[in-house]
Amino acid sequence: MSIIKLNATDSTNVYLKELALSQQLDDFTVVSTELQRKGRGQMGSEWLSDKGKNLTVSILKKLRAFHVENQFDLNCIVSLSIYDVLHELTVPNLSVKWPNDILSGNQKICGILIENVLKGKLIYMAILGIGLNVNQTYFQNVEKASSLKLLLGQNFDLDELLTKILDKLKSYFLISREELKTLYLKVLFRKDKPSTFKDLNNRNFTGIIRGVDPSGKLLVELEGGLLKPFDLKELKMLY
Repeated sequence: MSIIKLNATDSTNVYLKELALSQQLDDFTVVSTELQRKGRGQMGSEWLSDKGKNLTVSILKKLRAFHVENQFDLNCIVSLSIYDVLHELTVPNLSVKWPNDILSGNQKICGILIENVLKGKLIYMAILGIGLNVNQTYFQNVEKASSLKLLLGQNFDLDELLTKILDKLKSYFLISREELKTLYLKVLFRKDKPSTFKDLNNRNFTGIIRGVDPSGKLLVELEGGLLKPFDLKELKMLY
């Protein structure tokens, strides 16, 4: 394992992916930066971070015979790894908001962006991007954001947090798919609770999250007991 530290870059995911495609890198190679100028979240959203205050990293994971239809397992692995580290720090009211945001209560403290490199129907390399709010205390024009410092009242060492996350990642890559799914569903935000969503036509509807299907779609129980799968772009949780 090697760690590449940058003062600034547009995107650690882009930097690491380009590096991995141009030269041989060790498994779990990490790129971290003090300032990510064009950090990205799910669906192309922007991820803003104050310089030197947060954990903004990307991690290379080499894979063997990892079928693309099982790619949601990677979301589970990364989400659960971060969840466990924050749980050990006693961050209150932790949960994973589908597909892979980490919340304290209803405030987001971590975002994850996973990008896969394919050969046919197999993923042979994954770039695991993590943006964890650590020592930042002000979030301009961002609703429902928080940080470890705001939640726990102290500063944290970014390198120590990274080491803990890497250790968890390595252990989660060793467990079965069935156990992964069971653990993920245990911490899924608002599972089995009535929630309000907005669909593609900007219409609100009420449903109950019941789980996640094998492809990673959110399973929502609608009126009448109908269980319907939704892709990320197909609904927004208003909670």
